[in-house]
Amino acid sequence: MKIAIIANFDKQEAISCSFEIANILSEAGATLLMPIKAKSFAENRNIEFCQTTDELFELCDCAVTVGGDGTIIHSARHAAVSGKPVLGVNLGHLGYVAEVEPSEINILTRLLTGEYTTRERMLLDVTVIHSDGNSESYLAVNDAVISRGSLSCIIDLQVCVEGEEICNYRADGLLFSTPTGSTAYALSAGGPVIDPCMKLIELTPVCPHSLTARTVIFPDDTVLSVSCNSPNTAYLTVDGQVSVELDPTDTVRISKSRYTLQMNTLKDKNFYKLAGEKLKEGD
Repeated sequence: MKIAIIANFDKQEAISCSFEIANILSEAGATLLMPIKAKSFAENRNIEFCQTTDELFELCDCAVTVGGDGTIIHSARHAAVSGKPVLGVNLGHLGYVAEVEPSEINILTRLLTGEYTTRERMLLDVTVIHSDGNSESYLAVNDAVISRGSLSCIIDLQVCVEGEEICNYRADGLLFSTPTGSTAYALSAGGPVIDPCMKLIELTPVCPHSLTARTVIFPDDTVLSVSCNSPNTAYLTVDGQVSVELDPTDTVRISKSRYTLQMNTLKDKNFYKLAGEKLKEGD
């Protein structure tokens, strides 16, 4: 089995943990792949190095990421497009997506013995459509947020379903989340905790100027579109990693992606019990 190991190689803790994992998996019989950036830390280990992330996912059978949820989310987009499963080792604070702790890395050998479960998670396609008909699309693992700029001004946002207007918001922004992202920004904005294996789109207003605006849940086949009817600058942010300034004439379309994220699970642990434990850690 070819296993890719991906980490933030700017952090010493991630470097140390990555090569500890590499030793464990190599001794268990795995062929290891790493980004070319890791070569300077390899110390003559038996590792194949890839020039690009796309090449890494093309060649591997599955991937192990080492870091916080941001590390796994960055890799997850490539994994989804390549159709390869991914598993995260948590070096972050909470780690809702990464399920294995550094003290548990020996169980990663289960990837080679078949003692794991692969579960699919829904992703979002987020498309910015310009008035001239051109567009750009992004893949969201956690969420897409349309929000105001740096000035403390609320913005007016119109939401349509299948082209029909359903509601207007005056708010700091709107947050469209996958079930996986329900425990991220959406949770902080007052949204519910949702099992990541469910298929739905969660809409949560961010600081709405309203006494009644609450989270709305849509079926996964819903196509939502948002326009900003405000002179104030608005931005689209995808997974906290991609930021796009929106023109007042732009429309943002949110729908279920044709891609899914495959997550390898080594532990038979109830999601709601795990979420409860993580929430207590965050207090």
